[in-house]
Amino acid sequence: MATKKEKAKKTVVKELAHIGLVENDPWLEPYEEAIRGRHDHALWKLNQLTQNGKKKISDFATGHLYYGLHKLSRGWVFREWAPNATDIYLIGDFNNWAEDEKYRCKRIEGTGNWELKLSEKALKHGDLYKMKVRWNGGEGERIPAWCRRVVQDEQTKIFSAQVWNPEKRYEFKKQNFKPKKNPLLIYECHVGMGQDAEKVGTYTEFKDNVLPRIIKDGYNCIQVMAIQEHPYYGSFGYHVSSFFAPSSRFGTPEELKELIDTAHKNGIAVIMDIVHSHAVKNEVEGLGNLAGDPNQFFYPGDRHEHPAWDSLCFDYGKDEVLHFLLSNCKYWLDEFKFDGFRFDGVTSMLYYSHGLGEAFGGYGDYFNGHEDDNAICYLTLANKLIHEVNPHAITIAEEVSGMPGLAAKFEDGGYGFDYRMAMNIPDYWIKTIKEVRDEDINVCSIFWEVKNRRPDEKTISYCESHDQALVGDKTIIFRLVDADMYWHFAKKDVNDIAQRGIALHKMIRLVTVAAINGGYLNFMGNEFGHPEWIDFPREGNGWSHKYARRQWNLVDNKDLCYHWLGDFDREMLKVIKSVRNFQDKPVAEIWHDDGDQVLCFMRGDLVFVFNFSPTRSYTDYGFLVPTGSYEVVLNTDAKAFGGNGFADDTITHFTNYDPLYVNEHKEWLKLYIPARSAVVLKKV
Repeated sequence: MATKKEKAKKTVVKELAHIGLVENDPWLEPYEEAIRGRHDHALWKLNQLTQNGKKKISDFATGHLYYGLHKLSRGWVFREWAPNATDIYLIGDFNNWAEDEKYRCKRIEGTGNWELKLSEKALKHGDLYKMKVRWNGGEGERIPAWCRRVVQDEQTKIFSAQVWNPEKRYEFKKQNFKPKKNPLLIYECHVGMGQDAEKVGTYTEFKDNVLPRIIKDGYNCIQVMAIQEHPYYGSFGYHVSSFFAPSSRFGTPEELKELIDTAHKNGIAVIMDIVHSHAVKNEVEGLGNLAGDPNQFFYPGDRHEHPAWDSLCFDYGKDEVLHFLLSNCKYWLDEFKFDGFRFDGVTSMLYYSHGLGEAFGGYGDYFNGHEDDNAICYLTLANKLIHEVNPHAITIAEEVSGMPGLAAKFEDGGYGFDYRMAMNIPDYWIKTIKEVRDEDINVCSIFWEVKNRRPDEKTISYCESHDQALVGDKTIIFRLVDADMYWHFAKKDVNDIAQRGIALHKMIRLVTVAAINGGYLNFMGNEFGHPEWIDFPREGNGWSHKYARRQWNLVDNKDLCYHWLGDFDREMLKVIKSVRNFQDKPVAEIWHDDGDQVLCFMRGDLVFVFNFSPTRSYTDYGFLVPTGSYEVVLNTDAKAFGGNGFADDTITHFTNYDPLYVNEHKEWLKLYIPARSAVVLKKV
């Protein structure tokens, strides 16, 4: 039995032990106090919201069950948090949009909450309504903050809340779905622009027309953009007005549920691109001035507005705002069975400066006092909540500054995200394509960039997302081929520029996915080199949908080159999935030579070989690999993928004996590797 002295000694050792984040990265040691401070702040708030652990954080995040409009067994109840209001009426189809005492809310004494109880016949499914709010010095019509259904009148373009109580609600067929994460292969998509037709697509059309393509292509997760209601379609869903309402542009809540359920039945996880980093400034549709207090949900003073996004910044220091946002996370998980979230704009949340104009050149830049501890606390609590509601949930941080600990465990002092976006990789590829001649491509630089991440944090690697496809920018294929895509992307008329673009498009994707340590992401259509950019309907383009759609007819046309890229993407994912837990296998470098522009590395039983030279092919190029025989499982230069087919991929390659490496059980694998090509071999 330990003595008092021994116990005291153990206690001291425990107190002196580094927090996990610092143990994993000793360079963080000078900032350990700040890391512990953030961790302790989150613990303090967690204890406060859970009554020191007597309840769960998910018990706190139930505002959606209390606020908003709800159908009860005997009638209706409506509640809203509006502490600055002096009067609130419900107006709508049911009372000719006029103030009526029957529809007048009452303030719940001692709170900022308002309540209205109505008979069953007072409202019916489909009724449009709003709040008529009065405050000292003003009044206005408002859409309730917690409402679950918002629609826009096609003629007047006015938004209204809508009573949603269909006779038959959608019932999920697939229960207890668990996402596949080995690895996570994400198809980033937008329902509205998911159709060939020049229009806004629907949840049902996406389910019927696009989802089967994603299943066939081998992705196991879709990341859906623009779900939360937003007044301006062209915002890509990032200027949210109604946080609990799925966008009615695409259909009904029941149709969204059916889309998610169908994905689950086919083994596809569905994560939502959630926007909690800011809100649209609109007052009539949004939260900008719900009841005469512009700061009800948002920071006051200089921090009220986002200087770059023309939007409003949430006050994460208010318990009521935490209640609103955490309840929002739980609502989407419970009501729609989303499998998690990609949190947008995390960099903007973390810093008082929103990360604007910051270099982030060293660790000191993450701990110099300009970080928003309230936002850091919220993100930590959100991850705790999400994984408490669904232990299998997926959370991803879209963050560009490189803040340490984002995707580290909460217990280690991290923020608890499962993954962070590897935003350095697409920036690197665009910069390389724009500024570096093919003859000067540096394979060491490529290898370093695709593996550049913190060892204790999982990442989602990608070559390009929707960001690189927006008007004013160009996708990888469009930068590589440009206008020649219009004239030389038919198989019978492929020129040198198109051929180069097709070859590099495949190689860039292969080297990126081959080095993942968590997951891989592709934006809808980019897998087959979708041409042009994304430009939503706006005044400047005559409100056209021409560039806000996906031209699936291009990849379906076997006379065009697009299907080569689409077929390659499918086979590439199949190869990656052939190795169990591929993302956890170490990336073992075998060879690099910047002069030859050749790179080779191994993961599990797969050997990846890249020759980025635009002009030099190599015969009997040797790589020292584990002794054995190897078969080709993928070749970017295969004719089936638009290549030249210079190598014979039916040959089994046997390693060549070298007495110097007998004890290491290694021999030479000698290959013919054509210029501007890559090959993947599997050890038999």
